[in-house]
Amino acid sequence: MHRIVVYGVVQGVGFRPTVYRVAKSLGLRGWVKNNGSNVEIVIDRDVESFLAELRKNLPVNARIERIDVSEYSGMSFDDFRILESSHGVKDFPPPPDLAMCDACLADFYEKGNRRYMYAFTNCTDCGARFTVIKNMPFDRINTTMFEFPMCRECNSEYEHPANRRFHAQTISCPECGPRYTLYDRNGTPVPVENPFEKFAVLIDAGKICVLKGYGGMHILCALDRIKYFRDWYRRKSKPFALMMRNLETVERYAYLSEIEREILLSRARPIVLLKKKAGFECLEDASPGLPNFGVMLPYAPVHHLIFQHLKSDGFVATSANVPGEPMIIENREAFALNADYYLLHNLKIHNRCDDSVLRVYSNRKFFIRKSRGFVPEALTIDAKGTVIAVGAQENLSASVLINGKIYTTQYLGDGLSYNVLQYMKGALSHYLRLFNVEHVDTICLDLHPGYTTRSVAFALAKKFNARTLEIQHHWAHAVSLFVDNSISNGVCIAIDGTGYGSDGKIWGGEVLNAGMKGFQRVGHLSEFPLIGGETAVNDIGRVAFAFAELTGNNLKREDDTLLRALMKKSVMCTSFGRVLDALSYVLGVCEERTYDGEPAMKLETLLMEGKPWVKMPDSLVECNGDEYVINVLPVFEKVFECRGSEKRADIAYAAVAAIVKNFVDVAIKSANEYGMKYIGVSGGVSYNDVIVSLFEKYVKQSGLTPLLHDRVPNGDMGISVGQCAIGAHDIECVQNS
Repeated sequence: MHRIVVYGVVQGVGFRPTVYRVAKSLGLRGWVKNNGSNVEIVIDRDVESFLAELRKNLPVNARIERIDVSEYSGMSFDDFRILESSHGVKDFPPPPDLAMCDACLADFYEKGNRRYMYAFTNCTDCGARFTVIKNMPFDRINTTMFEFPMCRECNSEYEHPANRRFHAQTISCPECGPRYTLYDRNGTPVPVENPFEKFAVLIDAGKICVLKGYGGMHILCALDRIKYFRDWYRRKSKPFALMMRNLETVERYAYLSEIEREILLSRARPIVLLKKKAGFECLEDASPGLPNFGVMLPYAPVHHLIFQHLKSDGFVATSANVPGEPMIIENREAFALNADYYLLHNLKIHNRCDDSVLRVYSNRKFFIRKSRGFVPEALTIDAKGTVIAVGAQENLSASVLINGKIYTTQYLGDGLSYNVLQYMKGALSHYLRLFNVEHVDTICLDLHPGYTTRSVAFALAKKFNARTLEIQHHWAHAVSLFVDNSISNGVCIAIDGTGYGSDGKIWGGEVLNAGMKGFQRVGHLSEFPLIGGETAVNDIGRVAFAFAELTGNNLKREDDTLLRALMKKSVMCTSFGRVLDALSYVLGVCEERTYDGEPAMKLETLLMEGKPWVKMPDSLVECNGDEYVINVLPVFEKVFECRGSEKRADIAYAAVAAIVKNFVDVAIKSANEYGMKYIGVSGGVSYNDVIVSLFEKYVKQSGLTPLLHDRVPNGDMGISVGQCAIGAHDIECVQNS
């Protein structure tokens, strides 16, 4: 007899039924069972043939990372069976939520099928996973579906080896499963024969509607009602995501590359930022002043049900939450949104999970928000110990390092909200329960003394009697990029809006020679005053005013006397994000910041039109002791000189290209000095296509290798990954000291 233990994504993906069918086809005796987060198999012979056949028939969503084979002398059977699960070792996560598969879609649309138009149709290959699981192993008793006992027919499918739903833990049907109810704005059920048809009619009629889905709720409105919706939702300019009927519909509205098509159609079904086609007013309404808009395809049965009756090509589908607060998951709380109608189901959401948002650069995914469809996912690093990292302050995630693997939570929100911090605590508790974590070595947090996430870190440190480790923001960005690319060190250009520097100043335009165990700041943008501190982040005219004053130009404001006085005692800043804000303001692209990143995102539209026809100073680099300083004042002198010209786009392009070129020049000097092969770029500014393409071009011209993100978010949601890796190597340093 032989014992085989399979590690990887093998829970909740139909792995045991596949093992059963393969073993039976080969006439083997033995058993299979879930064992915590791995699968344990015992067979009487032919291990190599069995494993070869298993790999050939692997479920579409399964992934094998390791197989251990040993001799077995325990109980034997006359046949092959699926045994009851045990808790065992929990070292791999459950799978993410997945879009409805083609086989279930066929059932869904087949008249006469008992799941015809059923809103919770799923099988071993698709449906809710992460959002419904309470604990491992992935058995029905450990999910919220346990509250819905299977009817006789579902149980028959569940127990029949030849059935696609054999051991499908979230199986149900209209007889025994959850169901939707339509409510009015007062929370009163609306008596209607087909709530989905009525809901679609209401959307087409211009009503504001709320839909409960897999891992949370969306607020929906028709495409021709977005302007009204903005006033109702009090979101002046921030982009709204759209859900479109199908790929053909998307192609009428947007330009798509082949990889963008693949990602849109993938089982993860994220929101993908696509380039707009001209002639659609609703696209400008959805993302005012931006070159792209976010779109996703239907992923749950309820979406297909709505589109069965909807006349429109699509609708706005934005997370249902009070601004700044986590997405709503409880039915009773939804009515506080004051929408017109609500389509809600009675299945509990155990783990809320927002839609993932990404943009494609070349063949890489730049995650703006990594959540539904991608979480949880393991990132492997060469490290020991257990580490928890709480990230930064905005666009939060938290991460846990266990057994050399980093698991990052779903998108959490911004840490200014008390409820977001509670959400973080709950998400971390869930991960620690899934992996049976009882001991933690280190809790990692950002260096910024004012970040609210620090309170979560200190509470966890007290609970686990663990060390705390403060980590500089841009170092964490750099290391998150290295983890993403499976390397240990390099030179990183870390460019973003705000990060607390190790000198107590505001950083954001940095060149770091970095590794897991430390970093050296080898270069940065020249310092400029952030007039009024955080106030200047929202009032971007203050940053532009500072550059006008520093270059001897006049930028009239009613409060200019006050601003000049404040300049003398303002905190100093090296942020590339704030430089882009100032450029956007001076060039008349954006004069008011109503959401995070707005001025720089709108500037990207201008950059895409620009040509390299405006002459900027060749070298901006000055040496200041051990550091190189990239002086941005000559760039602003040229910008103010050309201000009012018809060549706005060319001025913007030339200014940004000059700064990026000098960033890369400093990085090349450092890489050559220390024998580094890689130069990377990370931070929120690295979402900008034009900036990244310039960075990549200049690095390749030097003969060095550019590093870009793909699995870890470029922005602050990736910070916790870098913190985890640094914390793990700090443990190693402590142990070796």
